[in-house]
Order: sequence, then structure tokens, then C-alpha cells
Amino acid sequence: MRRLTLVAALLLMSAPVHAQQTHLLVVVGLGGDDVYRERFHDWAARLVDAARDRYGLPAENVRYLGEKPELDPERIAGRATRENVEAAVRDVARRAEPGDGVLVVLIGHGTARGEEARFNLPGPDMGPAEFAVLLDELSAQTVAFVNTAAASGAFLEPLAAPDRSVITATRTAREQNETVFGGYFVEAFDGEDADLDMNGRVSVLEAFQYASREVERYYADEGLLMTEHARLVDDGQGTGEPEAATEGAEVRVARSFFLTGESGASATATAASPELSALYQQRDSLESRVRELRAVEETLAPEEYERRLEDLLVEMGLLSRRIRELEGRP
Repeated sequence: MRRLTLVAALLLMSAPVHAQQTHLLVVVGLGGDDVYRERFHDWAARLVDAARDRYGLPAENVRYLGEKPELDPERIAGRATRENVEAAVRDVARRAEPGDGVLVVLIGHGTARGEEARFNLPGPDMGPAEFAVLLDELSAQTVAFVNTAAASGAFLEPLAAPDRSVITATRTAREQNETVFGGYFVEAFDGEDADLDMNGRVSVLEAFQYASREVERYYADEGLLMTEHARLVDDGQGTGEPEAATEGAEVRVARSFFLTGESGASATATAASPELSALYQQRDSLESRVRELRAVEETLAPEEYERRLEDLLVEMGLLSRRIRELEGRP
């Protein structure tokens, strides 16, 4: 069986988190110069637009804090100061219901002295300790925290917790060269190539895997020594090593976390189209059947298991294509 099919099976092993709503907070820190400032804003704007337009998150559930709000006042809700970041997280904590999903994405520069890392903001910077206190405000929600900056690896261990997925662009605080991970992480959500399991949605895990692959390709194509190594720690466990991102027990949150929840594009389309509603139910049923099959793999002959699995994934691929057509997506 093709490797793609095997990977797709692993990605569908655990049940999805049915968040009532999804909240997105994008924080863009200091750019330093116009080149970085424009690059960081482009990444943030693409993610915000994908969340609102492609995945249907309500406008009130999407907040973008940037270095210069005047750069794009229609998208940027305020300046990315420590005070405003704290206020934004606490606002989400007040509004979010238990079980909601909250995605926090940091885009910008990171620095470190030894193992003490900081995310650079206008005014006082923020480190893992400050973010740990803030994320504790979201203990009733499922959280995905993504730091795309240099030296971000120092955020992994301090922020790891149950019902939380933590992704960093670097392995440790010592990797302090500028990163490209953030651009590819955003590309996973506004492009078409990250949906590895072909179910019509991009999970945080798929975005991590896609961005990690593209980072490796970028450095190889440029003939450069790779100076960033993305890591993921999920549900408070795991080493963060990339190979752990294929193990079911260690990526429950990231695999089940999508940029849209019941209030997103699926719910909007469902209300407008009984046919889509039925197709979404079929998709959920197929995902459940794949998980059930995976659970009894050891009781089946390899050929029988692979035949059943491939049949399910082909059916899912055709179904997802029909869903995309009805949703008006490529």
C-alpha cells in the first residue's frame, strides 16, 4: 500500500474535537525593518482572511494585533503590546464556552539569552512564563499555541499542558536565525496541498507537517544549512520530535483541531444546504469507520486490512471533492 494511504490512516485514528466555536488570535510583533514588517503582515493577513472567508469564522472570533495598526486598520484590531495581548486572551477566555477551540499564532522575531527566550513586542517582550499564565485562563478550552519566531523552542516545555497543542518553529532557544516556518504554516490553511487525509479540512497537525516538509525543501533548494527545526508537543506529552507527530497518542489535540468549528463554514453551509448537511454526516461516519478499522488492525490479515482501508479512503476522497464543489472551493 502506498505510504500516503498509511499516513492518512494514522491521521484519522482519534475522534475529532467538536468545538462549539473556534477563536483565532494572531499576534505580530516587532518587524525591525520594512522587509520583515511587510512579510509578517502578509502572513498574518493571509491567515486572518482564510479564517474569515474560507473557513467562516465569525469576525468577532478573529483578532489580529500588530506592530502598526495603521498599516491595515481593517484587519488589525490594535497594537501588539503586552498589555493588549493579555487583554485579548482574557477577552477570549470570558467569551469562549467550555470546549471551544482557541488558536494563538505568534509571528515575528524571537531572541534569547541562554535558554531564556522572548517574543519581541512593541514595549516589554513576553516569554514562556508570561504566556503560561495567560493560557491558564483558557483551561476550559482546547488550545493550539503556535510560535513561529526564532528561539521559540524554549516555549515548548513551559507551555505544555493537557488539551493543548504547542508548536514552535525551532528546536531550542539556541536556534536564533530568522525562520520561514510561519509562512508555510499559514500556507497550509490558505492553500490546497496540506489536506493529507483528503477530508476537506486542514488540522493543526496537518499544518505542522506541511510546514515542516516545506521548510526542509526550502533549505535544500537554497543550498543552505537548515537552522530551524519545528517541534510539536501535544496534550502535555511527547518529546516534540517530528516523528512523534505520527503517533496517535501524542497528537490527539493537533489532529482534531481545525480552524473552523460548528460556527464556521461547515455550519453556515449546512444551514443553507440540506445536501451539504448530509454529506458532512457521511464524512463523519467514514472517519469513524476508519478509526474503527484501525482499532482492529491486529485481528485482520494485512491484505484484508489494506483493502478495507483503501476502499474507505477512496470513498472519502470522492466525498470530499463533492463537498468542496458544493462549498464553492477548489
